[in-house]
Amino acid sequence: MTNMFGHHVRSDLLMLYLAEGIAVFFAAIAVLEWMTVRDGTLGNADALLIATCLALCSGLVLGATGLYQQVRLTHAKRLAISTAVAVALIVSIAVVALALILPGGISVSTLGLVWLLPLGVILAVAAARGVHAAVLRHGLLRRRLLIVGEGSGEDGALLDTARSGPNALTSDSQPARLARADLAQAMRPGWLRDRGIWAVVLPGPAEKEGAFRQHCGGLGVQILSEEQLHECNHNRVECDRLPVNWLGNARAIRQSGLEAVLRRGFDIAVTLTLLLLTLPLMVLTAILIRIDSNGPVFYRQERCGLQGQVFWLFKFRSMAVDAEVPGKPVWATKADPRVTRFGRFMRLTRIDELPQLINVLRGDMSMVGPRPERPGFVAQLGEAIPRYHDRASVKPGITGWAQVNYPYGASVEDARMKLAYDLYYVRHRSLFLDMLILLATVRVVLFQEGAR
Repeated sequence: MTNMFGHHVRSDLLMLYLAEGIAVFFAAIAVLEWMTVRDGTLGNADALLIATCLALCSGLVLGATGLYQQVRLTHAKRLAISTAVAVALIVSIAVVALALILPGGISVSTLGLVWLLPLGVILAVAAARGVHAAVLRHGLLRRRLLIVGEGSGEDGALLDTARSGPNALTSDSQPARLARADLAQAMRPGWLRDRGIWAVVLPGPAEKEGAFRQHCGGLGVQILSEEQLHECNHNRVECDRLPVNWLGNARAIRQSGLEAVLRRGFDIAVTLTLLLLTLPLMVLTAILIRIDSNGPVFYRQERCGLQGQVFWLFKFRSMAVDAEVPGKPVWATKADPRVTRFGRFMRLTRIDELPQLINVLRGDMSMVGPRPERPGFVAQLGEAIPRYHDRASVKPGITGWAQVNYPYGASVEDARMKLAYDLYYVRHRSLFLDMLILLATVRVVLFQEGAR
C-alpha cells in the first residue's frame, strides 16, 4: 500500500496507472510523429501537448469508468461495459484535442488521426495492462503480511480481513505468521525481506515491541494494528473501536487556514464550472418536470449541516406533491410509488441533485462530504448509532466517500455502515481524496449505482 496524503492506495494499481500514462504518452507521440510532425502539419510542441493531454486524460477516464476497481476487473459484463464507455470517451477526447490544436482543425488530410490516435492510446493501455497482469501472475508484485499473534489461532480473523476487502492487502495464499515470543527471529538480517513482507500486523500494546517496531521502521516495513489493517483494507473505520478523543487527530479538524481557503476556492471553481456546463440541461429538466406532473419545479427540504446547523437544501422535485405527511420523514424505497415518471429518471441519473450547487455557492455544503440528512433522521440515528454526530464535524457534500462506496441507505443498519465510510473521510480528508471521490462519482452516475 502507498500512503498518499493520508489515504492508502494499492501500490500495484498506482504502478499500473503510471505505466499506462507513460505508455499512452509514447504511443501518442509515435502516431503524431509518423503522421503530422514530419510533413509539418503539426509542430513538436503541439505534439507534446496532445500526447500529454491524452496521457493524463486516459488515466482519469479509466478511473471514472471503474477500470481500477478490482470488482469490475473480475466481472466480465461490468468489465465489457466499462471498457466500451472508456473507449468512447477516449475517442471523444482525442477528437476534441485534435480539433483544438491542429491548424485549421480536422481536415481530410488529418482525418486518419481521428481513428489512429485513439487506437494507439487503446492499444497502449491494453499492452500496459497485459504486462501488469503477467507481472502479478508471476508474483513479482506480491503483497505479503506478517501476522503477529499469540499462537492461539486468533489471527484467522485478521487473515480473512486482509483477503476480503477491496484493497486485498495480501495476494499470498500463505501469509507469514509469528508468535510474539518469536519476534527476535524476525529481526534477523534479511528475514523480512526474504519473505516479501511489506507490512506487519502487530496487535497489542506498543511498548512491548519497541525494538521490533524500530527494526521495521528502518527497513521501511509498515506496522499496522488490527484497526489499521481493517481501515487500509476496507477504506472505512471501525466505529465501535474509535477512542473517545479520536476527532482531535482527524485531518478534517486539523486543516490549516490555507487548506480551508483552497478547499473553498476549489468548491466555488467546480460549482461554477458545473453550473455553466449543466445550465441547458437544468432548463430542459425544469420544462419536463412541469410537463410530467403538477407542482413546483424545485423542492426544498430541511437538512442538517456543519455542527448540526439546519439549512434549506434545493433539489428538482422528483416526487408527487404532498408525498409525505408534514413532520414525518420517510425513507425512500426501491420502486417508490411517490416518485414521478420523470422523477425516476432524474434519480437514476442524479439530475435531481444539480440545484444543490446553489447550496455549495451559499456555503451550506461542499462538493464533497457526508450526505446531509434530515433533522428527524439525524435525531433518530444519533440515538441508535454511537458517534453518528461526529460526521457533522465537516460540511455535508453533494457527493462523498460513503456515497461512492456504499449503495443508497434506507435503514439504521445502512446508516451505520455509511457512517464507517463518512468517519474515514473525516479522519483522512484531503484535496487528493476529494478528487478521487469526484472521479468515482462519475462512475456512480454513468452506471447508475445505488440510485433509488
